Formats: sequence, C-alpha cells, structure tokens
Amino acid sequence: MEAEVGDDVFKQDPSVIFLEQKIASMFGKEKGMFFPSGIMSNQVAIGIQTNPGDQLICDTHTHIYHYEAGGAAANWGISCHLIHGNQGRLKASQIEYKINNKSFYHTPQTKLVCLENTCNRAGGTIYKFEDLMEIHALCQQYDLRLHLDGARIWNALVETNQEPKDYGHLFDTISVCFSKGLGAPIGSMLLFDEKDHHKALRLRTRLGGNMRQSGYLAACADYALNNHFQSLKNDHQKAKEIAHLLASCSFIHQVEVPQTNIIMFSLNEKMDETQFVDWLAKKNIYILSLGKGRLRIVTHRDYVDHQHQRFLSILKSFNTKGFF
Repeated sequence: MEAEVGDDVFKQDPSVIFLEQKIASMFGKEKGMFFPSGIMSNQVAIGIQTNPGDQLICDTHTHIYHYEAGGAAANWGISCHLIHGNQGRLKASQIEYKINNKSFYHTPQTKLVCLENTCNRAGGTIYKFEDLMEIHALCQQYDLRLHLDGARIWNALVETNQEPKDYGHLFDTISVCFSKGLGAPIGSMLLFDEKDHHKALRLRTRLGGNMRQSGYLAACADYALNNHFQSLKNDHQKAKEIAHLLASCSFIHQVEVPQTNIIMFSLNEKMDETQFVDWLAKKNIYILSLGKGRLRIVTHRDYVDHQHQRFLSILKSFNTKGFF
C-alpha cells in the first residue's frame, strides 16, 4: 500500500514501469507489459503474432487450448493443431511434421508454436533446454513465431538453474506469472521486443486489460520475486515426498514422478474418485480431478510444514483404514 503509483493507462505508474523494465531485462527482451492474468497475456501473445484464419501448433495438454475458454478461436480466429507430446513436451521433429505447406491454399497458414514450461496439465514437467533450442532453430527455418506460456517458469528456473535470458534468446514472446508459486495476489507479464509493443498495447486495451493505479499490484509482484523465488524448492521437495508416499499406498494405481510442485496420480479401480476427493475436502484438503481418472495435487508456499505432515499422516491412515 506504500507503493508509488500513477495512471498506467498513460504509462505514468512508476511501480509498473519499474517492474516491466526489470523483468524484460531479466529475460533479455526489449519490452514488458503488466497484465491482470496469464490468460490475457497468453491471448495477447497469440493476437500479436497471428491473423484470422492462421493456425498455431501446441501440445494436447496446453493451457491455451484447454483452459482459456476457446480464446484463440473466439478472439483471433485461430485454430490449434494439436500434438501428443511427452507429458506436455514437444520435439522439433513432431512440430515439423505438423507445419502446413505455405503454397497449399486449402490449409491454414502455420504461424505460431506455443510451448508451456512447466506444463500444468501434464504435471509440472520441465522441457530439456536442448529440445527448446532445436524447436527454436526449426521455427527460424520455417519463419514461425515461438511463444512460451511460462506461468510456472520460475519453478523450472529454480529446479534447473537455467538463466532467464537463455529463454529470452529463444522465444519471441514469453508470459510469466507472479500469482502462482511466487504468491503475489494478482499479475502476469508478457515479454516481447519493441516491434510488437504498439499492437500488444492495443490488444490489451481491446480485452479490457488496462488498469489505472496498478502499481500496488506490481509492487506485490516485485516483492514476491525478490523474496519467494528460492522457496519454490521447498514446494518441489514436499511434492516429491507426497508422491513417494502415494506410490506405496494400496489405493493408488499410478503416480507420475513430479519434477516440480505438481503431482498427477490415479486411484485403483476399487476406489471411487469423487468420494475420495470429497472425503479430503471435509478435512480441508483440496485436490483437483481432471477427469478420466487423473487427480492433481499442487504444493505452494501457503502449504506449510505442519500442514504437510498432517496430510502425509492422513494419507498413511487412509491407506490402512480407508474412509472413516
């Protein structure tokens, strides 16, 4: 509440300007633009790099396809060419096979490749940087733009010790989020180069993303980045401990080994998924069902040590006694 603020619609909010310049410099991009949500920053990234009737390529697990209310189609008239990757991660060879021939006028023009790191729906998986480099080279070869949905990029960075600028050199646009693992109340940022700035500003305005004294939110995001980044490792460790315990439980069918702070698992055929989720909710433990037998647990900074120990104890008790 002590942040210095102004009118960001007229680019007069010093706290927003500071954060935009700081994150852009961190990733080696020329410009940053503050957004109220990651969905909006992703949507503007698509809008500035495509035209109606174009097509983007993404994995079947991608957030922009599943969880943005059909925004690519509704906002920009874009279709998605889906690829079944490896836990949300694509290879350059898979992408190349899906690129439409520019001279064949019956098919949409492939213009954009969208990747997600870490991939939420696939369980917080991290791309190997060598694979990203190959995809970047492919996009250069075919004159395609490359976007990164980096809503959880901080989790990838703290786990791999990769430098943010390494990503900035590969991607034309990058969306980063401050309100997930870092714990800020609101805020995402889209990173790009100067040539895209005017169109990005226009599209953010069109979607209603302009805010006035948003420096209060930018100050929270800056604090979160300065003080909470390294603690993401604690979330990853808790996730690994939960996954290890689940793997030993008789009611579990499969557990995917977590790379970051998301655990994906399924129950055995004798267990009722809805009943299990509801039973945990009655104990103030909330997990998410993604359907088709897939359950998701996410650890975060507000899930503290004593809660973690309580959850592990409840899982152990359930393994021996079941519902009680």
